[in-house]
Amino acid sequence: MSIEEKVIDESIQGQATMVENKSGSGKKLYLESYGCQMNFSDSEIIASILSENGYATTRNVDEADVILMNTCSIRENAEQRVRNKLSQHNKRKKQNPGLVIGILGCMAERLKKDLLEQEKLVDLVAGPDAYRDLPNLISDVGGGQKAVNVLLSREETYADISPVRLDKGGVTAFISIMRGCDNMCSFCVVPFTRGRERSRDPESIVQEAKDLFERGYREVTLLGQNVDSYRWNITKKGEIIDPEKEVVNFAMLLEKVALVNPLLRVRFSTSHPKDMTDDVLITMAKHRNICDYIHLPVQSGNNEVLKRMNRGYSVEWYKDRLDAIRRIIPEAFISTDIITGFCGETEEQHQDTMELMKYAKYEFAYMFFYSERPKTLAERKFEDDIPEDIKKRRLNEVQELQVELSFDAHKRTIGKVCEVLIEGLSKRSEDFLVGRNSQNLTVILPRENHKPGDYVNVLIEDCTSATATGVVVND
Repeated sequence: MSIEEKVIDESIQGQATMVENKSGSGKKLYLESYGCQMNFSDSEIIASILSENGYATTRNVDEADVILMNTCSIRENAEQRVRNKLSQHNKRKKQNPGLVIGILGCMAERLKKDLLEQEKLVDLVAGPDAYRDLPNLISDVGGGQKAVNVLLSREETYADISPVRLDKGGVTAFISIMRGCDNMCSFCVVPFTRGRERSRDPESIVQEAKDLFERGYREVTLLGQNVDSYRWNITKKGEIIDPEKEVVNFAMLLEKVALVNPLLRVRFSTSHPKDMTDDVLITMAKHRNICDYIHLPVQSGNNEVLKRMNRGYSVEWYKDRLDAIRRIIPEAFISTDIITGFCGETEEQHQDTMELMKYAKYEFAYMFFYSERPKTLAERKFEDDIPEDIKKRRLNEVQELQVELSFDAHKRTIGKVCEVLIEGLSKRSEDFLVGRNSQNLTVILPRENHKPGDYVNVLIEDCTSATATGVVVND
């Protein structure tokens, strides 16, 4: 799946520290984010735009003047959760008629008419490229109008906006390096909801990384629907746009960010198998602070299914990319996305996916059964002909296999010492901390005198299919 399709936690909401407003007006914004990493990154841009217009974020929905829901339209259950939430917020509106309720992001573009006119669940609708217009849209609502802007842009990257960081720990942060997607995967709505690919000025990306490091952040994740297609000052056909300016591809950008400071870890997501080249892997191997972790979505292990999905690569090509990763970065962990029960998938094709999983030895996977989305190529061209019980049974088989693969990957770290960046307190106990190593393995360790943002060397002593535990050792 692309980054848009990874549902991190649909229930995450109100992830906002208090951001001071610039006018002293005392207006409060409650911001809910659903779906993928890109949505959470966008929410930080939204908070920044509205803070400049007098809004401070709040975690208390009952004191909000404006409630904005930044949504995902990838899976049907995500949309239903949002509708349920909107219904709850509308009950608040009956008690507070001046409350403005808005829906943003991918779901906003696709369901604008239903939510605004038919169901009357929202006052405001703004697409992913219309966030600069939010102050005007809120003003329009205050004037008694319904406000809509879902226009897509070929230029908007929000490169000049310094995002308000909504995380609680202040250790890791997202940096959006590009927006949109040119890959027309038959199951995906992203090209229709986020528009065409466009890349940010590399210097603005590097400066954002520098600013984050100076503020105490120790890890950044470079985000894009397909980071491997990042390009600056060069067309897809290889034509240089301005001979007097630098040409930058993704491998070059990755190195620029890595050189900001050796203590700043660099991750990225998501890579498309058809576009991942060895120069990216060589750059990763060259710089210790570029993490040994790659998310490489496969979707299916069968060529016929991949062709119907319009993925643009074969199983053989994908295996070649896996082999290159193992050759150039031997210790790398690899994760993936898998869809079970896509249109026309046979039992044999499902087994092909299981065999590819064993070949890849994934450390982690985002796994879903196929959910047909309106306006996609698959909806128009193929029949959603796999019964839901079969989809779910195949998903269960994939999940069970992935638990085994994850456990095997984690067991290989027992007895080894790895560098862990501490991110915060463990959920199990305040006596323990949690962090991740370069391979993206979650590690739990005794708290002692360590704190978030510290790098510590940890001897891995035990593991599960989800985490590892260990103790800090001397350098």
